[in-house]
Amino acid sequence: MATVNPSKHLTNLDEWRRLGEAGIFAPESRLELIHGEILEMAPIGFNHAGHLIRLLNYFAPRIADKALLNAQNPLQLGDLSEPEPDFMLLKPSADFYSSRHPTAADVLLLVEVADSSLYYDQNQKLRLYALHGIPEYWLLNLNDACLEVYRQPHGDVYAEKTTLRHGATLNLSQLPDIAVNMADIL
Repeated sequence: MATVNPSKHLTNLDEWRRLGEAGIFAPESRLELIHGEILEMAPIGFNHAGHLIRLLNYFAPRIADKALLNAQNPLQLGDLSEPEPDFMLLKPSADFYSSRHPTAADVLLLVEVADSSLYYDQNQKLRLYALHGIPEYWLLNLNDACLEVYRQPHGDVYAEKTTLRHGATLNLSQLPDIAVNMADIL
């Protein structure tokens, strides 16, 4: 008799969306689809939420008609992943992405705010974003009070990593006229 080992059932975006439409998950669930696996994300704490509000308020007056602000909404990455990054600057869209979720080609800047999710965001999320060609990934590392900036995706890694702290200033790679003082977002 042959040995049969159990295997994971990976889901795709079509099945993932049908599960959501059918009400399989509680409305307050914090779930993301990553590489076909449904992952439960940690609850958002005060410090995390406060830094996200800080990012939104910092960028809102600076982007005018150059980009759209997007916070904690789905990003379609291929057929097996739909994370909900904490913050994104997206290319302008006439319908504000009401007819589809943005894809990697729409992203100018993607930011994850990390405290309890730091290791996951530095590894799995970083590889996912690099693999799909997100041009600039920021990891707002609350544990070490710094900003990790990843640029130049190549395969599932970024060729460039810079760590910035209070006092440093950074220009966005996709919107170079926007300079960010770290003291304003850390």
